[in-house]
Amino acid sequence: MKFLDQAKIFLKSGDGGDGVTAFRREKYIEFGGPDGGDGGRGGDIVFESVENLNTLIDFRYTQHFKAKKGGNGAGSDRTGAGAPPLVIKVPVGTQIFDDERETMLADLDKPGMRIALLKGGDGGFGNARYKTSTNRAPRRADKGWPGEERWVWLRLKLIADAGLVGLPNAGKSTFLKTVSGAKPKIADYPFTTLHPQLGVVRLSMSEEFVLADIPGLIEGAHEGTGLGDRFLGHVERCAVLLHLIDGAAGSVVDAWRTIRHELEAYGGGLADKPEIVVLNKMDAMTPREFSARRAALAKASGAVVMGISAISGQGVPEVLRALQNVITEARKA
Repeated sequence: MKFLDQAKIFLKSGDGGDGVTAFRREKYIEFGGPDGGDGGRGGDIVFESVENLNTLIDFRYTQHFKAKKGGNGAGSDRTGAGAPPLVIKVPVGTQIFDDERETMLADLDKPGMRIALLKGGDGGFGNARYKTSTNRAPRRADKGWPGEERWVWLRLKLIADAGLVGLPNAGKSTFLKTVSGAKPKIADYPFTTLHPQLGVVRLSMSEEFVLADIPGLIEGAHEGTGLGDRFLGHVERCAVLLHLIDGAAGSVVDAWRTIRHELEAYGGGLADKPEIVVLNKMDAMTPREFSARRAALAKASGAVVMGISAISGQGVPEVLRALQNVITEARKA
C-alpha cells in the first residue's frame, strides 16, 4: 500500500427534510385542521480514528463526501426520518485543518476518537406548526435547512515511540530493517527512503516499541529543502529521537550540527526531545578513527555517543535497550 500523509477533501452534511402541507381528512370530521409533519434532520459528517489504517491513500481517489438528506414530513403529523451520520474513518494521528491549512479543527491522536465536524441541517416545519387561533388552516410549510459544507486538509502524523533522524545515507533504513520486521528500500544513494517507514522492535515478551524512519534531512529542511520539511511532523509525537550519524563520512560533528539546527528551526518541540546519538558504520572505520570521531562528537554534543554497525549488528542491542528505557519512562509519565 502506498503511503500518503496528506489529502484535501470536500465535505457536505445532509440537508434537512422538508415540512409538508397536509390536512386531516376523515369521515364525519368536517374541519380536521392541519396535520403536516416536520422534516427530519440531515446527516452529520463524523470522523473516527481507527487502528487498522496507516495511510490516507483512500482519499486520493474519493475526495467528495456528502451525507444524506433528512426525510420529508408526512400527513397525520408524521415527522420525517433523520439521516444517519456519514462516518469517515481515518488513521490514528490524523489532524484536520481548514482550507488554508492554518487552523487545526481536530487532532485524532487516540484510537476510537470521534468528532462531528459538520452538523446536518434541521428539518423544515410542517403546516401543523403554524396553526393559530386566527389562522385555522395554514398552508405554509418550510423547506429543510441546508447542511454545512467546506474543504478541509487531512494530515497524518505517525504514532511512533521512537524516531530515526539523520542525513541521507546515514544507514537509517538498514538499522530499521536489522531491528524490526520492516522491509524498507535500501541502496547506496541519497534519498532512497521517500516515505516514512514504521517497524515494531521487540526486546522481550513484554517490551516492544514502534520505530519510525523518515526520509533523510539536509540543510534547509525546515524551509522545505529536500524532503525533510514535510516528514519532520511524523516524529513530533515520538518519546525519543535516535540520531544516526554516518561515521565513515568523516565530518561527524558537522553532520550532527546540521540535523540539530534543522530540528530547532522546525520547532514543534523536536529539539527538546530526549536524543540518543549513535555513530553508525563501525565496520567501515579503523578503531583509531572510530575513537577519534566518537570523542569529537561527544565533546560537541555533550552526550554519551554510542557506536554500532547496522550491517553486522554490533552495538545494536545496547542502543535498543537505551531506547526502551527512555520509552518506558515516558509511558510511566
